[in-house]
Amino acid sequence: MSKGLSYFKEVYDVVPDWVQKMYNYSPNALDHYTSLRSDIMQEGALTRKEKDILLVGMNAARLYERSMVYHTKGAIDGGATLPELVEYLIVPYLYNGVQTLKVGLKSLEYALSLKGIEVQEVSEDEHTTEELLLHMIKLLGDEDTSFATNVLNHVRSGDEELLKEYILSDSVVSKKMKHILMVGIFLTELKGEQGEVWMELARENGASENQLADVGFISLLTAGIPAWFEASDSLL
Repeated sequence: MSKGLSYFKEVYDVVPDWVQKMYNYSPNALDHYTSLRSDIMQEGALTRKEKDILLVGMNAARLYERSMVYHTKGAIDGGATLPELVEYLIVPYLYNGVQTLKVGLKSLEYALSLKGIEVQEVSEDEHTTEELLLHMIKLLGDEDTSFATNVLNHVRSGDEELLKEYILSDSVVSKKMKHILMVGIFLTELKGEQGEVWMELARENGASENQLADVGFISLLTAGIPAWFEASDSLL
């Protein structure tokens, strides 16, 4: 088995079809991509687990279920807890609203399946923010549901500023990591001006320049080199 195929089999337990086809058409391209991915995903200013779980949130925000699910496995394998995962899935609500929660539930359902827990998938009838948050809380079972429950209460209050403030506050996930996630969301959507605003907010909340650069690199992995263009414009 080639280096590239072996790498992805180790990451995902099986060789994904898209990897196999890249190998079939251009083994050299797969080797180069594997080398780039391996380098970007290694421990750095951000840990590998942090990179995977950030990519979960970033892909939930842009409603890209396929990549979100791949990185859910990486995050869980890296030690992410379910309450931690839920926070990374709720933060993108600030970007893309209720659709983000609906896509994000697929990540939580998959994470539970990796732990051998059977779940009832969200129904087509559950489509409001409140309904999706309630379903998320139900899926957490005996895990800590305080963050999701408090978000639900803020949604019901109708105060959007307090909701935003609470979602971005320290909980299982730090304010710093939540602001870093918002940076990544705007980079992957190629919205550099907004990304620059969130980079400054992330710095104010303790993010280092190397951590912000790491977000730029993982954005490149999931959204291509233009995402790095956007990141590089705002790095010091």
